Amino acid sequence: MNFPNAQSFGQVGGIGCFPLMILPRGSANPQQPFTGVEGYPVQYESMKADRWRQSTSLPAAAGRISAVMALIAGGLLRVWMLRKFYEVSFDAQLYGGMAKNLVLHGQYAITDRSGVLHSTLIRLPGYPLFLDLCFRILGMENYWAAAMVQIALALVGCALLALFVRRIAPAGYKASAAQATLWLACLCPFTAIYDASPLTESLSLFCLSLALWALARFHDQPGWSSALAFTFGVTYSAFLRPDGALVGLALAIPVLHRLFAKEQNRHAPSRVGNHRIRLALACLLLALAPFAVWTGRNWRVFHVLQPLAPRYATDPGEDTWPGYQRWVKTWCLDFVSTYQVYWNVPGGPLDLAVLPSRAFDSPAQYDETARLAAGYEDNGEQLSSGLDAGFAQLARQRITDHPFRYYVILPLGRVADMWFRPRVENLNIDLDWWVYRHHHVETRFSWFYAGLNALYILLAGAGLLLRPRLWPWILAYLLLRSALLATIEAPEARYTIEGFPILCAWGGIALGRLYARVRHPRF
Repeated sequence: MNFPNAQSFGQVGGIGCFPLMILPRGSANPQQPFTGVEGYPVQYESMKADRWRQSTSLPAAAGRISAVMALIAGGLLRVWMLRKFYEVSFDAQLYGGMAKNLVLHGQYAITDRSGVLHSTLIRLPGYPLFLDLCFRILGMENYWAAAMVQIALALVGCALLALFVRRIAPAGYKASAAQATLWLACLCPFTAIYDASPLTESLSLFCLSLALWALARFHDQPGWSSALAFTFGVTYSAFLRPDGALVGLALAIPVLHRLFAKEQNRHAPSRVGNHRIRLALACLLLALAPFAVWTGRNWRVFHVLQPLAPRYATDPGEDTWPGYQRWVKTWCLDFVSTYQVYWNVPGGPLDLAVLPSRAFDSPAQYDETARLAAGYEDNGEQLSSGLDAGFAQLARQRITDHPFRYYVILPLGRVADMWFRPRVENLNIDLDWWVYRHHHVETRFSWFYAGLNALYILLAGAGLLLRPRLWPWILAYLLLRSALLATIEAPEARYTIEGFPILCAWGGIALGRLYARVRHPRF
């Protein structure tokens, strides 16, 4: 069959547009007659391509709007939490006191009740230096303003996390995975409440997001900017908290592997190799420099070799009570025991009524524990070397009787409590949140929080199964962190909050894949 030419339908306009749509691709003359059906499929594919380009321009704009809305929503959530749950805790006051002494006296020290300054190393200087800067610019002891700075950095961290996912997600759903990650990160209430608190966790989350983004960017295009950003992220993370060093330990390996990969040295291997070596040495020196200064200061002031911070946050010469610590480790399993017992001693009551039944394996052990508790109370609620030796002997007996419980069951239980417990430690909710008859609303809310926490973990697991780029090294960080947490005596859910940037990233990848499957069933 023959198609009529354009003149039989009229000129451009009205239905005269129809012949323009079926002109063969590349035809420059709209008046040229077109005959034959063999050109139609070609032009039809062109029409589909045009429609695809038109349809994708709208999602691109919608994506930008969605990103802005996510950041606004995340900012509003954090500001609301700042207004609702803002608190300057004991740890915040401790960090703030160090920062204040840096500003006023130029000393890294704590102040006792009589106003005397004492040099200290119980905390790494990363967060006090941040507060020092905030106090100098925004006002002395203005913790609220410091929290606002943290909120701004947290939103930047959410954006960096989305850009990280856009690089590591499979090609078919990079944009949707990045969008999902951004929303998961911005609306995560567990991280948001720490962003609104003057504590180290918020900056630790930002540093991890920065390090992840810089790692992926460096893998795509090695260069100085990505390397320096990664170096800052892992270095400051370790300068905030000792466990922050795990970020560099796990993620530096893929950076070095990419830096010295053979394909990078195909052209002018000597010149390129020297450039890579200079980059590696510069980043290494920048990473070690602050710890060298800190270690030298500790040696000069205390004559001890301490490149990080002591395990039990004690200054040299202070007692750590290893016997009591080990006894607690033979039964402590959840945050309730941490709050009611571990944090109370020394200086507070040791109440046998709040000890769980697993703290006693026999009536004889109960009697011995009661005797030690009575001696502790008689000593003015203070431990002594004799009492500590008694707790050490009791711990040895319990470990000998049940080694599997001590070395396997309890450590795994503490890690599980830190990962899966409802993250309500910063909310006005009773510790016994599960006792429904005591507080109906709080119990229901706590179960909702537990379910939301589990959802983040399940989504992350689904994203991990898709094996995005760099997954082995990121998983190694989570495993190293969990292994470290298995060694502590008293669990706290906040110790696992640093894993949530990864949960958001992997969860976003899972949701991006789901969106792609729903929108394109054959995907």
